[in-house]
Amino acid sequence: MLIAAEASGDMLGAGLMVELRKQAPETNFAFVGVGGARMAEQGVQSPFDIAQLSILGMLEGLKALPRVNARVRDTAALAAAEKPDAVVLIDSWGFTLRAAHAIRKIMPRVPLIKYVGPQVWATRPGRAKTLAKAVDLLLALHPMDAPYFEREGLKTIVVGNPALNVDFSKADPAAFRRKIGIEPDDSLLMVLPGSRPGEIKRLLPTFVETLLALSKSRPALTLVMPVAETVRNLVVPAVKDLPLRLHLIENEDDKYSAMRASTLALACSGTVSTELALAGCPMIIAYKVEPLTWWIFKTIATIKYVTLFNIAAGREIAPEFIQPACTPENLLKAINQRLDDKALRDRQVEDQFQALDRMGRGQRPPAEKAARAVLDFLTL
Repeated sequence: MLIAAEASGDMLGAGLMVELRKQAPETNFAFVGVGGARMAEQGVQSPFDIAQLSILGMLEGLKALPRVNARVRDTAALAAAEKPDAVVLIDSWGFTLRAAHAIRKIMPRVPLIKYVGPQVWATRPGRAKTLAKAVDLLLALHPMDAPYFEREGLKTIVVGNPALNVDFSKADPAAFRRKIGIEPDDSLLMVLPGSRPGEIKRLLPTFVETLLALSKSRPALTLVMPVAETVRNLVVPAVKDLPLRLHLIENEDDKYSAMRASTLALACSGTVSTELALAGCPMIIAYKVEPLTWWIFKTIATIKYVTLFNIAAGREIAPEFIQPACTPENLLKAINQRLDDKALRDRQVEDQFQALDRMGRGQRPPAEKAARAVLDFLTL
């Protein structure tokens, strides 16, 4: 049984299923659980749409708690009906922790495996003890994860960040530029407002205001915006009639081609920053949460930056405009500065590459390592 509550977790779950079948072809795997479109392609029929679990911020989380608890009950009921031999809980700390407790209550002996741990090295290290009491194995993404969880007695295997192994082999930046009708030397700005409803609600209005101001001084500038399935119904109506040279992308191949083709990106903080860095695209990072969540984060955070490669480098390679700094004026200034200065963009790309190397770029795919770890653990 695999349980994923967000789009990123859905991709991890699908990749894990593919690798489990590949590495143990003699095993007749049957998969059940909670997931999205990618896991459905691998045979998982989710009992509900995971979009309703895409929650950002403490206040939104409190408001959504009755709904979350209801979906936890649905998940536990599925486990009780299907009686899986093992359960993999993917990312989504709040939901998967509750699901782990609920499943453990009805199936005390089933092995529980957590795929992606909370970033205890950034905030709330006490979560390491909480997770150690809830599950039997952790598949961690980052080397800095392991010491925190191992100290609490939780067996931890570092499998790496899947964003470091994105396959750009099918990306064709030149063909993508031809497809949207721009020349090889024309400037192209990629805009990524997020994949969660809360991110779209808080960031998209600021991004739109920034882009409208930008278009006044750069009317020929072409924009491209990937649209995540989880927020399509929010993004498309908000941008389709804007007086901008904006192209929407709704498939992975075009998204990766656009990353390689873009001159610069304006991106919501998250996994996509690592993907952009791998593609060799310089970027500006922005993020907003509800005020209470921001105040709590500032109180408990132990890191200076939110972008992984900035954290790995120990300095701000990609400029970050978080919360009060996330204004159209600040974003506009940073965008113009980079669009006008190729040398600045080139330096940023080189610094991004160096930070990615520190993070483990080029290692074996995480899905491959995760599948091996699961198989080894279940045969002990």
